[in-house]
Amino acid sequence: MKSIQLQHPGGLDRLHLVDLPAPGAPLAGEIQVRIHASSLNYHDLGVVAGNARAADGRIPMADGAGVVTAVGAGVTEFTVGDAVVSCFFPHWQSGRNVPSTFATVPGDGLDGFAREQVNMPVNAFTHAPQGYSHEEAGTLTTAGLTAWRALVVDARVQPGDTVLVLGTGGVSIFALQMAKAMGARVVATTSSEAKKQRLLQLGADTVINYLEQPEWGDVVLAATGGRGVDLVVEVGGPATLPQSIRACAPGGHIALIGVLTGFAGAVPTAELMRKQQTLKGLIVGNREQQQDMVRALEQWSWRPVIDSSYPLEQMAEAFAHQKAGRHFGKICLRF
Repeated sequence: MKSIQLQHPGGLDRLHLVDLPAPGAPLAGEIQVRIHASSLNYHDLGVVAGNARAADGRIPMADGAGVVTAVGAGVTEFTVGDAVVSCFFPHWQSGRNVPSTFATVPGDGLDGFAREQVNMPVNAFTHAPQGYSHEEAGTLTTAGLTAWRALVVDARVQPGDTVLVLGTGGVSIFALQMAKAMGARVVATTSSEAKKQRLLQLGADTVINYLEQPEWGDVVLAATGGRGVDLVVEVGGPATLPQSIRACAPGGHIALIGVLTGFAGAVPTAELMRKQQTLKGLIVGNREQQQDMVRALEQWSWRPVIDSSYPLEQMAEAFAHQKAGRHFGKICLRF
């Protein structure tokens, strides 16, 4: 089978297409899946760039979607022919005992889905939403579930709430679509007029160009009558967090998801405290939450926004496109 392996210490020029033996029959409690699609996340980019110091020969990619081709003894949840999508934390089934490392994450601590076929335990997958293409399902493992957990599980967004999303990456676009489907108002930031128009087409109520308005937190306050937003989906990190705190309402919630601008920085703690806001870090979610999300997605008419698709052999080109930052929505790999 075709696969991509990462040569230590990492880098886009160290992604190599190889032929590996196909797995044999699945063991008891396992399923065999023909992988047809994956999607790129900044976590994956960090792995292939060498930031995670992945083992030599690691197969990257946390997201995987495909079809069950065989089931092991005792498997009742899946049957041959089922469309499935992978779980980011295969061993975190439910509950509050959250993982704090990436040791069990496919594509990081374990081999991932940049390959045509896998045998994995049942708990490494859920059913994909009915009617989704493999590429659409392949966007859900990381970006889709992150947005779902931020809005539904942690912030408990209600109709009439206001949500702020930053930029036009996968998590932010998912959060916009989910928030609108839940009856919320959405404020979005972006860097170009073209992206602004696409955000408005997706239903954003207000769009702010953060290059033209570097103090965009104050602009958000003005757009919300001085109150601020109920939830900020914070994907930027230290350089954007102060503005997110400014934009967030008293008693509001900030979902700290990304570190695109760095790993540490100053935080205006006095304003955070004065406004009695909740700042909560999160990394994706558990399998039970993914199952809940899949059921909800089947009731909504919109689909994930896919910027572009690349064949597996062009993974390096796909990551180069991601690094350039010109994409809108998700970049996918198709097998």
